[in-house]
Amino acid sequence: MAAKYTPAAIEEKWQKTWDEQGLDTASEDASKPKFYALSMFPYPSGNLHMGHVRNYTITDVIARVRRMQGYRVLHPMGWDAFGLPAENAAIDRGIHPAQWTYQNINQMRAQLKQLGLSYDWAREVATCDPDYYKWTQWIFLQFLKAGLAYQKEAAVNWDPVDQTVLANEQVDSEGRSWRSGAKVERRLLRQWFLKITAYADELLQDLDKLPGWPDRVRLMQENWIGKSTGAQVVFTTAAGDELPVFTTRPDTLWGATFMVLSPEHPLVEKLTTPEQQAAVAAYQAEAAAKSDIDRTDDTKEKTGVWTGSDAVNPVNGEHIPIWIADYVLMGYGTGAIMAVPAHDDRDFAFARKFGLAVKVVVQPEGETLDGATMAAAWPGEGVMVNSGPLDGIPAGKGEGQSVAAAIQWLEANGKGKGEANYRLRDWLISRQRYWGVPIPVVHCPSCGTVPVPDAQLPVELPENVEFSGRGASPLAQLEDWVNVPCPSCGEPAKRETDTMDTFIDSSWYFLRFADARNADAIFDSAKVNDWLPVDQYVGGIEHAILHLLYSRFFTKVLRDRGLINFDEPFSRLLTQGMVQNITYKNPKTGKYLPLDQVNPEDPKDPETGDPLEVFYEKMSKSKYNGVAPQDVLAKYGADTARMFILFKAPPEKDLEWDDADVEGQYRFLNRVWRLVTDFADRETPTAATSPDLSKPEKELRRAIHTAIKEISEDVEGDYQLNTAVSELMKLSNALTDSPAKESAVYTEGIQTLVKLLAPFAPHIAEELWHRLGHTDSVHHQGWPALDEAALVADEITLVIQIMGKTRGTIDVPADSDKAALEQYARESEVAQRYIAGKDIKKVIVVPGKLVNFVVAP
Repeated sequence: MAAKYTPAAIEEKWQKTWDEQGLDTASEDASKPKFYALSMFPYPSGNLHMGHVRNYTITDVIARVRRMQGYRVLHPMGWDAFGLPAENAAIDRGIHPAQWTYQNINQMRAQLKQLGLSYDWAREVATCDPDYYKWTQWIFLQFLKAGLAYQKEAAVNWDPVDQTVLANEQVDSEGRSWRSGAKVERRLLRQWFLKITAYADELLQDLDKLPGWPDRVRLMQENWIGKSTGAQVVFTTAAGDELPVFTTRPDTLWGATFMVLSPEHPLVEKLTTPEQQAAVAAYQAEAAAKSDIDRTDDTKEKTGVWTGSDAVNPVNGEHIPIWIADYVLMGYGTGAIMAVPAHDDRDFAFARKFGLAVKVVVQPEGETLDGATMAAAWPGEGVMVNSGPLDGIPAGKGEGQSVAAAIQWLEANGKGKGEANYRLRDWLISRQRYWGVPIPVVHCPSCGTVPVPDAQLPVELPENVEFSGRGASPLAQLEDWVNVPCPSCGEPAKRETDTMDTFIDSSWYFLRFADARNADAIFDSAKVNDWLPVDQYVGGIEHAILHLLYSRFFTKVLRDRGLINFDEPFSRLLTQGMVQNITYKNPKTGKYLPLDQVNPEDPKDPETGDPLEVFYEKMSKSKYNGVAPQDVLAKYGADTARMFILFKAPPEKDLEWDDADVEGQYRFLNRVWRLVTDFADRETPTAATSPDLSKPEKELRRAIHTAIKEISEDVEGDYQLNTAVSELMKLSNALTDSPAKESAVYTEGIQTLVKLLAPFAPHIAEELWHRLGHTDSVHHQGWPALDEAALVADEITLVIQIMGKTRGTIDVPADSDKAALEQYARESEVAQRYIAGKDIKKVIVVPGKLVNFVVAP
């Protein structure tokens, strides 16, 4: 009797063996083509969730297939380990962030190993390790040298009770502090930025170099960069100060009837007249308490205050009032806009509310708009009017239309110039937190901002820190850490106490994996240029903009610093779908209910008796609909979990969890186990396949090579791994049903099944491979080779119909023409039973399929 399939014992055995053998260590054999497979590394929260399992399993299948196809594969894993949750844990639990983080890393590493993921663990990195963030700091200094890092004032979320800066995540939907409950204020603070805008055009243009990325992601990045063309025009104040504005519609300048500045604009104080000082100051304080999202919400009523001053419109010399309003943000554009209420909805609402002039400069065809009486703005097409040199020109951005004419006139008259503008803003990287990379500069009263010398890196985080969630950044409170001699002049100076945005850490980690243990340099450029770009990157769509854009930015800067020789970090990108589960929600209370508290046959709230809404939603703690990977592994094993995750949906689609389908994959692996172990337990021929195969042998060989063909195609291109699992099932069924079990073809089929299964269910495949008598790992075997000849059928099954009704089938040569098919059919025993002695009126032949006889009644 064959041994029973025991996944727990088998998986533990082979994980230990692979680890001891270093089976998944990346080969440095330069004679092989390279393949770099990478999953977006996780934040070490302490436990894997099913989204992790899906991401990592997809990438692991790709990596394992490539190894079997003869590639040298780099498939590493690490930890995006800095961040606010660790600091919150320090506040709430009194445990140091480092201790909490490394405990979680150890726990999650063990969980990853249980999944049988083929990582080269010798290359593991954690972004909170000084050996890693030393080089993060070094990169920052490269940006500083290149003029791409600078300081300026920017708004932060300020808790007036705890006297501390809050991250956006620490401000609730009502604008209150998560800890004190105080209404959060916006305050200006001197902070560090990286000049990503210097690369805006290249980041946009190089999206064309990424055909292996989903169109959706490229479009999201394109929109985020947000290139627009127009003109910069300079308005002036009565005192002669300049107020530059960028506009995509310079043709409407003659219709500008007022200007609006951000409340934070540096000229507001100078422009405010004594009579308006109180109103302006009150409005500035009110605006400071609002988030940028609140300020730019188009559904809210517009607010604003006149400064008491006017500006001069450069195209016609008219004086127009200068207002401040919170919907203009200092961080976007120049912090000043010209307002053309007749042709902009927002400006129109503002003008009507405050009784400002509305001047029409675009008349729609066949109509005559009057600024005093129009009920809404007209943003559409028409003809330019009241616009001096533009009168009579068709309004629009096309060739020969008003925008181009306006830019030409502005440049010819020295009033402005055409230029491109970007929605993309420079990257604010300062964080007033502890658990992040210290920014490696020192502020000296004599020398100014001085970079920490390379030899003094890393600037390490101090250990003796108190975490209260109150007051200044924990680093700013450590006098013995803050106060240092200036690296340049030696005089007393102070360290920068901000740490870096954690997106910095993940913007270059994929480079470090190529040379992860280099203590002397950030990496050996030759190694990085060899392994990079990443051939296949896999991660969630939620990272479509920030992480991927920042990684592209870092790659281009490091290229320009002479460190690497490629333009883009990730050649191909797969954004896997979410893992969803059945979810129960009480529509009256808005509460979600745990799965184990609801009867799925009659879903009602056990407390209130209310009928529940039932739907699929992304697994999450807050929805009480998660399934712990550890529970599935304990019951079924890692191979079953992997097979279900791969089979249930295509990688890019959302996956709906179903316990019955998990059970189904477990049963399938049991069938494979019995099939192979039964074969291994009996004497089998080892002779080469005979050229003279029986019909069952030919059919089985066709099934074997059909599986090779289909699965080989499924693991390329769009990675249709769900259909690859289906093909494994088909091959298993063909072997089970084949009468040729003593044939060498059957032996070929069993061996092929195990090799094709190996990337998907690596543990059971390894065990079965060894039970077949092999001593080397199945994962070191070559990918099964396709024999195209085996796919060609030399016989086909021909359906015999009488009067359109199927009466039987016969086997005939596959290359038979219509005449031959008719003859075979006429002479067959099946047809003769119905047509012998009858008058055949008509014969319908469908080549390769059927022959239908129409006989007289």
